[in-house]
Amino acid sequence: MPKLMPKTKTAYVCSECGAEHSQWQGQCAVCGAWNTLVQVNLGNSSSPASRADFRRQGYAGEQASVRILADVDVQSQPRFSSTIGELDRVLGGGVVPGSVVLIGGNPGAGKSTLLLQVMCQLAAAGRSALYVTGEESLRQVGMRAQRLDLPREQLKMFAETNVEQITRTALEHKPELVVVDSIQVMHSSGVPSAPGSVSQVRECAAYLIQYAKQTNTVLLLVGHVTKEGNLAGPKVLEHMIDCFVMLEGDTDSKYRILRSHKNRFGAINELGVFAMTEQGMVEVKNPSAIFLARTEEESAGSLVMVLWEGTRPLLVEIQALVDNSPLGNPRRVTVGLEQNRLAMLLAVLHRHGGLFMADQDVFVNAVGGVKVSETSADLALLLAIVSSFKDSPVDRQTVVFGEVGLAGEIRPVPGGQERLREAAKHGFTRAIIPKANEPKKAIKGLKVVGVSKITQALDAL
Repeated sequence: MPKLMPKTKTAYVCSECGAEHSQWQGQCAVCGAWNTLVQVNLGNSSSPASRADFRRQGYAGEQASVRILADVDVQSQPRFSSTIGELDRVLGGGVVPGSVVLIGGNPGAGKSTLLLQVMCQLAAAGRSALYVTGEESLRQVGMRAQRLDLPREQLKMFAETNVEQITRTALEHKPELVVVDSIQVMHSSGVPSAPGSVSQVRECAAYLIQYAKQTNTVLLLVGHVTKEGNLAGPKVLEHMIDCFVMLEGDTDSKYRILRSHKNRFGAINELGVFAMTEQGMVEVKNPSAIFLARTEEESAGSLVMVLWEGTRPLLVEIQALVDNSPLGNPRRVTVGLEQNRLAMLLAVLHRHGGLFMADQDVFVNAVGGVKVSETSADLALLLAIVSSFKDSPVDRQTVVFGEVGLAGEIRPVPGGQERLREAAKHGFTRAIIPKANEPKKAIKGLKVVGVSKITQALDAL
């Protein structure tokens, strides 16, 4: 009698949230996304290396046990610098041993270039570093390092896509930092699916993360993004890592923005600015100066607002264009801002400001490719629209920030004092801000106008 083969267990995993289902269905029952269930083979999944395997290689690790919360050591994790100040800022002050950092971004954004610079400089500073490349050959990486004039004498390179082999090599050399470029091309021998699939990405990431945690190694993973701009692979990947940062930037601009979306060791929405040059990624010490590269002439619809990105203020120019619409349904176009919020603010401006723009096309843009996500840009956006609608330029030395409510009130925003100091540092002489954000002590060289209603802001403008 022929021997029966064991039945393979399968599941259907949502690529958005990672939820498992016993059978295929059009919509995920957990997150509600459509057509995101992918079949995953669970029968032959490989298990990550055990804790005993790592101890055999010389890594003691901390023994898991039940402990009283008051007895837990709450001292901060010792950090060390990545040698690049803007990257340290986004990571929360430096690199934490044993942490797992995922860096995503569009093709050509500069992910591999930035990590190669970091690894070469850290290796030259005496730290043991291993760069694992799965997409490029060692010659390609070497040519890039030579072109960027990076120190290449100490960095260890390894071209491999099998996570078991990568782990064995890392256990042999015992590096302090490991870069895996990229997680989407890695594969595990025990997972019967193609590299880049949901099951492969999840299992390979779990394998590498367990290695990093048990050996106190810094693991830097490079991730691809989809055409929608989201991280490719299962959504559960973002929950498994400690820090998730995205490298943003248009191909026609030399500036790149590194933004933190998740950080267990620091603030989220922290911002780092880089310039892509012939010497690689160069950090920009004063990003406000970049976004304030304005023309000498005053123009209607142009204003400067003060955003709060992570732990620092940032001055950004906002532009608005209001024109008669030949369409029955006028257009509302935003670049770098939320379109629904623009529609809401136009309704507030009509109801409480007395300006009718239902027959006008409205276009707004945040200069420099910045994506504005906070409400402190509301007042600047409204005043820029009014300036363009009335074709009346605003004084170039005026800065504006504040949140606008549905009742037409101007609400305060956090970090008012720091925003005003940043504006004064860049030579602005006048600020239109919420009345509740008025400083108790005058700021030298800056005249502050506090407003509490939209009508007061229009009068001040």
